[in-house]
Amino acid sequence: MIPTDSRVPAHLPIEIDMPVKPSTAMVLAAGLGLRMRPITDTMPKPLVKVAGRALLDHVLDKLGEAGVTRAIVNVHYLPDQIIAHVADRTSPVVTISDERDVVLGTGGAVVKALPLLGDAPFFHLNADTMWVDGVQPNLSRLAAAFDPERMDILLLMAPTASSIGYAGSGDYAMAADGTLKRRKENQVVPFVYAGVAIMSPAMFADAPRDTPNGEFSLTWMFDRANEQERLFGLRMDGLWMHVGTPDAIVAAEDALLASVA
Repeated sequence: MIPTDSRVPAHLPIEIDMPVKPSTAMVLAAGLGLRMRPITDTMPKPLVKVAGRALLDHVLDKLGEAGVTRAIVNVHYLPDQIIAHVADRTSPVVTISDERDVVLGTGGAVVKALPLLGDAPFFHLNADTMWVDGVQPNLSRLAAAFDPERMDILLLMAPTASSIGYAGSGDYAMAADGTLKRRKENQVVPFVYAGVAIMSPAMFADAPRDTPNGEFSLTWMFDRANEQERLFGLRMDGLWMHVGTPDAIVAAEDALLASVA
């Protein structure tokens, strides 16, 4: 039985705090895509097609399905192609953060985009990340698990053993409560960051300010949050695909086809 306050009329609904899904996202699309050459000699990596759709479209489709209404997409390499590609997007609507004349790194890119992202936690995704959801969409699972009282960053973590196209040593070990421990040199750990996260914009108040052009890596923010015990992970439900090279395109397409067979 749910306890009630006798002073509250019985016919009034009981309010239950529910997690609020982020309505805004940032998608990193400014990379040079060097490992995807020769395809990326004339095309930015986010527009490389897998199963008939651009990598960027796969990401934006997931965001639209999750109820995200606005996505900030940063551009640097061959920016006009990406700008033209997303011009007619409505779910979500895309706003461009133009970095064509400067290199900001993954962290500096977020700092530049903060005025567009607002004050609420936002989804953060790499434009080249791909995954097949399990029973429940992983973006919904992230939103439900994100606790701003305890967390600055919540990363979606993929098991290295079952990921497609990934042959590295992993990024983090993860405890049952989601706390993360970064891999040490020459160590092998079971989870890799899947390029999907929820972040609190407030944490960027402590971002580096003394680097050339404001360039720095998000890894710096991950490490700082980890030191403050405010970095957490959530195990992916489904299958993650690392599309880093031309050969990986075929493996990702095969995985996608198998998921709908």
